[in-house]
Amino acid sequence: MPSAPQHSNGDGAFPETRWSIVSGARDASDQRRAERALSELCELYWFPLYVFVRRRGASPEDAEDAIQGFFLRLIERGDFATVDAQRGRLRSFLLGSLKNYLAERHKHATAQKRGGRFGPISFDAAEAEQRYQLEPTDESSPDRLFEKRWALTVLESALAELAAEMQAAGKEEQFTALQPFLAWGSADGGYGEAAARLGSSESAIRVAVHRLRKRFGVLVQAHIADTVGPEDLQEELAYLRQVVAS
Repeated sequence: MPSAPQHSNGDGAFPETRWSIVSGARDASDQRRAERALSELCELYWFPLYVFVRRRGASPEDAEDAIQGFFLRLIERGDFATVDAQRGRLRSFLLGSLKNYLAERHKHATAQKRGGRFGPISFDAAEAEQRYQLEPTDESSPDRLFEKRWALTVLESALAELAAEMQAAGKEEQFTALQPFLAWGSADGGYGEAAARLGSSESAIRVAVHRLRKRFGVLVQAHIADTVGPEDLQEELAYLRQVVAS
């Protein structure tokens, strides 16, 4: 995965992100805003958490109930208000909170009412299980499998955003042809087929791939920056590379 420069605003301060909004919520005046930000972040992370619960032995139905109940409690109780505003990773916070929730959860709560006044997230249970069944065979622990799915979720989200940008720019065909060069560990060169497909020169394709990789790196970093404290950004990027490569 290509590297990307760290974002900052004009005075060098780290910009506001969804996670800084969430972890910075300390009173009722900003809780509703934090709830919206957390809901948007949870839309990305419900599947890694679902994979974690399923790997621990829960049935599809129990896993669905657990994830919905967890997010409902997380938002309604405002648990994010206890997180340090300057530090903390979203993935660590969510996984730790989920473990606590599962430990406290009583048998009679396995089918608790979903939705709640904040309607935390919405996901298709059948799609969730279908995606889980398509996951490659992996004997990793639930925690390790969560980390892997988290890393892939970040990359998939950034790639989808990049695809949407290219489509909006009328470059959908170019993106389709060059997307393989964005894969982890893909080497430079071998541009002849893409050049022929797009009616371009190999040198032009090389430049296009470089630009695409650079933009992909920026989007990956933006997704990471949305989920960690500013001092954790580079370490989290390095960890994502490590997880994907393992």
